[in-house]
Amino acid sequence: MAQQQVTPSTINAAISALRFFFTVTVEKPDVVRPLRTVTKPRKAPVVLSQEEMARLLQAAPSLKYKAALSVAYGAGLRVSEVANLKVKDIDSQRMMLRVEQGKGQRDRDVMLSPQLLQLLREWWKAARPQVWLFPGQNPINPITPHQIGRAVTAAKELAGIAKRVSPHTLRHSFATHLLEQGVDIRVIQVLLGHAKLETTALYTRVAINTVRDIKSPLDRLDIKLTKKTPPA
Repeated sequence: MAQQQVTPSTINAAISALRFFFTVTVEKPDVVRPLRTVTKPRKAPVVLSQEEMARLLQAAPSLKYKAALSVAYGAGLRVSEVANLKVKDIDSQRMMLRVEQGKGQRDRDVMLSPQLLQLLREWWKAARPQVWLFPGQNPINPITPHQIGRAVTAAKELAGIAKRVSPHTLRHSFATHLLEQGVDIRVIQVLLGHAKLETTALYTRVAINTVRDIKSPLDRLDIKLTKKTPPA
């Protein structure tokens, strides 16, 4: 199946079905004991530079979407978490945003930057949302993740960004930029709501400043390689 370019997910699903059939249905577990699941390759996330991020937010199609995208980047929220924010989730006294029932049904608090608070106040004064911070076409319901995705695509095109950008790219960029600023990866893990540190560690693969600032052990050697070295 691998030669036919079948995805790891499809292969693993087939293996699970075979295991169930031979182990439970026909009670011949030895037949499927040699089968091994395929590890799904983890690609490095697409990340925007700070300059690209500024252009993307400026190109948002309306104040509503500029505020929503700024929340996604400024607080590192998943698109579903942005969509389900309520007005009461803004805690300007503690400068926190409350994320209720995020992934894994976990609540968490994330940082609310002064600039983001100012933008959210501007949005509230313009639209006066009552329950949902970003209402949908019917104010009874929140905006949908699909609507936010369309806004990201529109902003990307207006900003002239060639990279593949989705709402999750803003969250990726949030984590990577914090890592490049020297924020402890465990703090970033808490902000993102990751259950496992290894999930957050994926961003070390794209944190360019972090990699660039590491001093190579070669530079710590007490020798000079550039003088009096005969050519090969």
